[in-house]
Amino acid sequence: MSKRRLELTRAQILAARRRAGGLDRRLPAGATSLRVAAWAGLQDSMPRAALLSIHARVEATEPDAWEDPSLVQVWGPRFSAYVVAANDRSLFTVARLPDDSDTQREWHELADRIEGFLEGRRLDCRQVGRGLGRHPVSLRYAAPTGRVLMRWDGARQPTIWAVPAPAIDPADARLELARRHLHVFGPTTPDAFAEWAGISPVRGRTTFDALGSSLTPVTTAVGDGWILSEDENGFRAASSNAADARLIPSGDTYFLLQGVDRKLLVANTVRRGDLWTPRVWPGAVLVNGEVAGTWRRAGAVVAIHPWRRLPGVSRAAVEREAESFPLPALKGKIRVRWES
Repeated sequence: MSKRRLELTRAQILAARRRAGGLDRRLPAGATSLRVAAWAGLQDSMPRAALLSIHARVEATEPDAWEDPSLVQVWGPRFSAYVVAANDRSLFTVARLPDDSDTQREWHELADRIEGFLEGRRLDCRQVGRGLGRHPVSLRYAAPTGRVLMRWDGARQPTIWAVPAPAIDPADARLELARRHLHVFGPTTPDAFAEWAGISPVRGRTTFDALGSSLTPVTTAVGDGWILSEDENGFRAASSNAADARLIPSGDTYFLLQGVDRKLLVANTVRRGDLWTPRVWPGAVLVNGEVAGTWRRAGAVVAIHPWRRLPGVSRAAVEREAESFPLPALKGKIRVRWES
């Protein structure tokens, strides 16, 4: 890793991240676009957050898009609920197996017990937990084996079922997961990758070392980091036209950041506290590519809290985005409420 260090501006970085995430221009409907939208996974810890993340990136998103056959739901990084491409299941599961061999064995034994109890059925997590004499929340520790899938609609405990283990070496899966992280979150660091993936810092650094010459060192306004060398031209490219408005949900990949990485996206300290709150995060309002406020939804009402006075054309674009949410079972049309 002795390459020259590339200097990247904030504008270059955010434009590249938006392009990588499909936030400047929606992708055409279809399984290929769903996989691109879920390239680094779609966190779904808030009910239907993954659906709204898809809607921000893919045209003609329907209320059941998160259940497309090309997608699956797993306990992914940090054991959060994630929607990922079915073809990428191993990256968000076995790539996260712990270093400790005893823990690995314990988690595989738990997967064995779950599979044995289910006997090919799909059951509520609580029922499986009672049958195994375990708290249902503890069943998520079988997820990194890649042998347990789930369906959670936000109302109760998830339904789970057993599937065959992915045929991939955990180290290979971890390398590809790191490439995904670099492509979507870059510039980034081994420690940031480890925190995001929910693996040890040592394993994060080892993984970046293994990527070797495929990485390019960079300098940014908030410190040094790495990008995939193949992405360099994308960072150098002229900024594309940002979308007039996007409403991205709590935990969306675009602002799933920690530490100094947050300073790059939101420079104002007070506003950072408004977006990354101590409890449940709000959604983020993007206007012309910049975070311009936050939003929350209660039933059919979407409350927008702008951080600055928005021109009428921008307010109209934000309202169109909110009103187009493909949410199922709403009573009445979505209404937008602007808050000071």
